Amino acid sequence: MSAMVNKMLSAYGQAQVDSGVATASPHKLISMLFEGALAAIGNANVHLDRGDVAARGAAISKAIAIIDEGLKISLDLEAGGELAENLTALYEYMSYRLLNANLKADKAGLDEVAALLKELKSAWDAIGNVSAVKPVVAEPEPPRVAASYGVA
Repeated sequence: MSAMVNKMLSAYGQAQVDSGVATASPHKLISMLFEGALAAIGNANVHLDRGDVAARGAAISKAIAIIDEGLKISLDLEAGGELAENLTALYEYMSYRLLNANLKADKAGLDEVAALLKELKSAWDAIGNVSAVKPVVAEPEPPRVAASYGVA
């Protein structure tokens, strides 16, 4: 492909992302952050296999930025309590592992963080699916008037 076609495709892809962000719910935005971090780690793995150190570093830097400046920053430590604190620590660990993976060309580090992100994304998406489902309200059981008066 020519450089011009690559630029056009890149611009189209960015427009799609921008459009998706503009219309997404807050829940969907977090899901998109997970997707972006996973895509960046996937790209880092490809560049690791190819031996392209600069591209690998850029992809890992993008993943770290999404984790630190998107996922971690979106946590409400006051309202989220212990769960938010634990997620903050997990995101810090992920960033550390990614940094180390870049410095040591460590595929296992990339894979570990990808697995953690997939698990979190799966849980996050499940929460969204639950909140989108209309609750089923059971019919109330008719009162047992006779039993409440000691008559069987």
